[in-house]
Amino acid sequence: MRFSRALTALSLLSVTPAVAGDLTMTIPETVITATRVPTQPADIAAGVTVIDRATIEAHGYNSLTQALSNVPGLHVSPSGGQGGLASVFIRGTNSNHVLVLRDGMPVTDAADTGGAFNFGIDTLADIERIEVVRGPMAALYGSGAIGGVINLISRRGTEPGVHWSGDLAGGYPALVRGSVTASGVEGPLDFALTAASQSQRGYDAIPQRQSVYTGVPQGFRDRILTMNLGYTPVEGTRLSLLLRANTAYFGFNTLGFPTYDNANSNGHTTSLLGRAGATTHLFDGQLESSLFAGQLQGDRRYQEPLAAADPNQTSMDSRYHSYRTDVQWNNTLHLGDLPGLSASAMTFGYEYIGDTAKVRVNDNFGGFLFGQSATASMTTHAVYAGLQTTVQERLALTGQVRHDWVDSDSPTTWRVGGVYDLKEISTHLKLAYGTAFRAASLFDRHGIDTFGFVGNPTLKPEQSRGWEAGFTTDIAAAGRTDFASFGATYFDQRVQNLIVGVFAPVNTAINLGSAHVHGVETEVTLRPVGWLDVHAAYTLLNTASVGQSASVGSQLLRRPQNEASFDVTVRPSSGLRFVTSVIYTGSTHDFLYDNGGNGIGFGVGQHGLIANAAASYTVTPQVELYLNGWNLLNSKFEPVNGYQTPGPTVLAGVRMKL
Repeated sequence: MRFSRALTALSLLSVTPAVAGDLTMTIPETVITATRVPTQPADIAAGVTVIDRATIEAHGYNSLTQALSNVPGLHVSPSGGQGGLASVFIRGTNSNHVLVLRDGMPVTDAADTGGAFNFGIDTLADIERIEVVRGPMAALYGSGAIGGVINLISRRGTEPGVHWSGDLAGGYPALVRGSVTASGVEGPLDFALTAASQSQRGYDAIPQRQSVYTGVPQGFRDRILTMNLGYTPVEGTRLSLLLRANTAYFGFNTLGFPTYDNANSNGHTTSLLGRAGATTHLFDGQLESSLFAGQLQGDRRYQEPLAAADPNQTSMDSRYHSYRTDVQWNNTLHLGDLPGLSASAMTFGYEYIGDTAKVRVNDNFGGFLFGQSATASMTTHAVYAGLQTTVQERLALTGQVRHDWVDSDSPTTWRVGGVYDLKEISTHLKLAYGTAFRAASLFDRHGIDTFGFVGNPTLKPEQSRGWEAGFTTDIAAAGRTDFASFGATYFDQRVQNLIVGVFAPVNTAINLGSAHVHGVETEVTLRPVGWLDVHAAYTLLNTASVGQSASVGSQLLRRPQNEASFDVTVRPSSGLRFVTSVIYTGSTHDFLYDNGGNGIGFGVGQHGLIANAAASYTVTPQVELYLNGWNLLNSKFEPVNGYQTPGPTVLAGVRMKL
């Protein structure tokens, strides 16, 4: 079955991503995720990309995968359209080496067999800001932060009074979306309430080159309800409550042998997130202390009803249920200015994570039954500390260390970095080194299936170490201080004790082999005139694996060696804006399917080019019209071999603010 193949591929790829105080307090000019302290991006010894609400709307991003597609060093690997399985690889590390946070809380699904986050579900109506930090970050956030961290920050009320914003749009093919947000500050209460819904007909994810292509689309619809409340009883102390519910329905393709596309396959996911906390400032603001407790509940179900015409007589009913409890005590001690030092701060705290997963997979292939099951729990306790300072207003230094207790393992991770400001030539030089780990998933430890797989509770965490060095330079010209900026970063990372599946002497998972990834990220931004912005990014990646892995030769799967993006923003007149975006993805090693939909083994897949565009016009300060288009050139690119990029999609709508 094609969906089972996708799940298996995601698991195979794993062979070869909370913050101080209240994260929703992020200041637009600073980043919190990278160090736990609000810090200027230029002073962060890591690759950082911020996607704020203005960028989301200007580019017309409709999904999380679209918003992440232009980030340098990050590769999005979707299996079909919205609702399909989508992986993200940062700097060539595995899809389960990306730690995803929601307002600082880790939100990876504990029931996922490979321990990875599915990026194919989330839409953006209730997101104010996305912070992407590349490089090993386990010293701040623990298990899974080997390649980097992606922090999804919720919308929050910041302006006095009650403010309404809405978005209503429709498009081709049969795409409708709408959202409304009420936010503001009334006395001691701040609030943001968002309700959103969308429905899209979509496209058939099966490539048109394959004989099994039917053209039956895989639709998607979702509902989101988010409430972010804060109460400030006294100055310097805020109580907070975040509640979020999300449900999505979607179709997907399943292929058997002989190949047959059952268009009735469908999936349903539901997630409920609740988080309460308190943040206070003590000793005249020198100590900021916060305590948060949250729980995430997820339920996923995939069904394939029996089709009379299916020669394989296939049916499926698979369910994944998980609970995650997260408790954080975070502290920032502002040390003030010391002799020769400035912007000094110390961070320290504690985190508890409790995971529970229940997996029940029931498949039938023409009378042959296949099942997977796991019922297991795991707890993590961790303590961390960090120090940040600037020497002689030139050298920004950071250091973090964290110790985790994950079941019977107790890894220690650390990270150090520095940024030197060459003020004379408007250049920042950066250098960083860090270690990280990923604990085995609950299924790897305790799962079983009817193929004889038995989990291995003695699995050790995957371990990594890596460094990066780079620079950024700003250029003033043509009467503009922001005429141009460019930068480049070289990164090098090794991962050991990879968790892989073996069949002898027992079908299980063991620690075997290692991987080495290295490459260069480059970015250039030009602003020659006030009405024109040009941005380009390019990533060169090399990967190698040692020992048994899901790769061809020494190349890791689905990691393009070359990837580039090119954006142009034009503002020809007041209120009018055009944004065009072109994304190039080089060829990758992958498991290939022929034109009959049959697997033919590992090989080199295709490269692809996707063109998107967005236009908007501000009619009044309260009303904005927009027109967005994706894959306008109707590319047949297969980012995952056997799954074609959705065809041209156009959306026209209106945004309103009151």
